[in-house]
Amino acid sequence: MENDDVDMQAAETNEAELDDMKKRLKEMEDEAAALREMQAKVEKEMGSVQDPATASASQANREEIDSRSVFVGNVDYACTPEEVQQHFQSCGTVNRVTIRTDKFGQPKGYAYVEFLEAEAVQEALSLNESELHGRQLKVTAKRTNIPGMKQYRPRRSNPYMGFRGRTPYAPPFVYSPYGYGKVPRFRMPMRYSPYY
Repeated sequence: MENDDVDMQAAETNEAELDDMKKRLKEMEDEAAALREMQAKVEKEMGSVQDPATASASQANREEIDSRSVFVGNVDYACTPEEVQQHFQSCGTVNRVTIRTDKFGQPKGYAYVEFLEAEAVQEALSLNESELHGRQLKVTAKRTNIPGMKQYRPRRSNPYMGFRGRTPYAPPFVYSPYGYGKVPRFRMPMRYSPYY
């Protein structure tokens, strides 16, 4: 009798564990299906971005926007986009002012001004060396970046390494006191030996 009770309890325990495992397996399958669905959605979005026809259209759109924009250098760090917009308002309708910042949110000292019409760029270039907040602005037409092309910048020497100009003259080879190809024999080893 006792063995039958133990066997029935073990069987009930096994069934409960089996049901629990089935429930966890079902949860994991549902989670995996949700992840696959999210992955497919992200790949679809990325695929639409990577589409060559879309990429060329966005490149043409970017070039068109850049033809209506100017680069403004030497902008005061305390300057706001509204002040830059007011400064360039006389050239034409300002669509957007972007003051670039570093990763800490501090202004870098330059801005981009985008106009609604391309003719305003020529007017804005006439404001080169005008003053805003007591600083002379440098205004140039904005250039279009070509994706995948890095501009060549020559390597600068490290100021902490000192001057590394030409190396001093070294003779092409060193004369050996023993003659060409000869090695001194019967020489004591040049290592520590504790048993002397």
